[in-house]
Amino acid sequence: MTLEEIHGQQPMPVGHDWYVRVGTGGPRKADGGRFRDGGGGGTALTLCPLPARRMQGAGTALHELLVSAQRRGCLTAGVYESAKLMNVDPDNVAFCVLAADQEDEGDIALQIHFTLIQAFCCENDIDIVRVNDVAKLAAIVGPSEDSGEPRDLHCILITNPNEEGWKDPALEKLNLFCEESRNVNDWVPTITLPE
Repeated sequence: MTLEEIHGQQPMPVGHDWYVRVGTGGPRKADGGRFRDGGGGGTALTLCPLPARRMQGAGTALHELLVSAQRRGCLTAGVYESAKLMNVDPDNVAFCVLAADQEDEGDIALQIHFTLIQAFCCENDIDIVRVNDVAKLAAIVGPSEDSGEPRDLHCILITNPNEEGWKDPALEKLNLFCEESRNVNDWVPTITLPE
């Protein structure tokens, strides 16, 4: 039974990402505008929409970061290549992108790799996001420079370049976006890339 049914309330509008703050605990992401009663009896709920502008800004920042990192030679693509780099030099990894299309969601091996990469990133304070459109990533990153073959874009790492004092404004925006997402218990936020 949903809370709307229990309390006779109207469901939330669909089409927005909503977060709910339950009592004094941390917020929880709403799924399709429906919440399950946790049996807390009398617990106050506060609903907060995630601003669409913030999500669009994160998508644009990710696009800019990928282009900048590739130009500087600071981009590693591929699940296995990324795992090797994280094992050898985790302190050099600045950002992680996990990407999967709808058909990849059923790939158990890929999901296990994602779980391990997410755990590693959380343990090493590496910001991480998900992207649900590998084709858009491929359009931004392009094929492998060495062979011209399509790359495995399920995992992309952005590393720190050897340049002293390198600060990428897009990376700073994404770090802030990830921090804000963690504040609402969204540890691996999903970003939509711009068209």
